[in-house]
Amino acid sequence: MKLISLFILGVMAVSTNALAQAPADTIDTALLAAPARLREEATVIRWKPDHTYETLKKGTNRLVCYDRSGFPLERPFSVECTSIGNLERVAQNLKFEAAGADDESKTQALLDAAEKDGTRVKPEYGSIFYNFRGPDRERATRHTTIAVPGATSQSTGLPDTRDQGGAWVMFAGTTSAHIMVPGR
Repeated sequence: MKLISLFILGVMAVSTNALAQAPADTIDTALLAAPARLREEATVIRWKPDHTYETLKKGTNRLVCYDRSGFPLERPFSVECTSIGNLERVAQNLKFEAAGADDESKTQALLDAAEKDGTRVKPEYGSIFYNFRGPDRERATRHTTIAVPGATSQSTGLPDTRDQGGAWVMFAGTTSAHIMVPGR
C-alpha cells in the first residue's frame, strides 16, 4: 500500500510539473511570430472555442501574440502577433472561419457580407500583423502585413498588384486593405 501511495504521489508530481510548464511552452511558441525586440514586452493570449481569449502573459507594449495552429483555414503550425487594438477583428475572423467550416469560399462569403453591410470590424490603421506559419515549426516562414483599412493605390501611391515586385496594397478600398511586405 505504501508503495502504491508513493507511485501515485510521483505520478501527480510529474503531472503537476508538466501542467505548470505547458503555459510557458505555449507562451514561447506564440512569441515566435514577434520581432525579437518586442517579444519580452508582448502580451500572449490563448483563444477559446467561443472566440474569446484568456491572457497567459500580460505585456507592457501593444503587441499581442497567439497560436492559431490547427484553426480552420490555418496551416498546421501558425502563430501570429498584432496590435491589441485588433483583437476584436481577429475574433470576428475566427468566428467567420469557424462558420465556414474549412471552406475558404464560405468564409469569404461571410467576410464579404459583413463588408457590404458595414459590420466588418476595422483593424487599427497602420498596425502590423506578424505571421510565422507552415507545415511545422521547422519549415515555417514569416509573413508581414500592415493594416490600412480603406486604402487604395491612389491614396498610398502603392500598386494594387504584386506585379512590380515591391510592397503593394491587397484588398484595396476595403476594411481588409493591407500593405503586403515582400520577402519570406
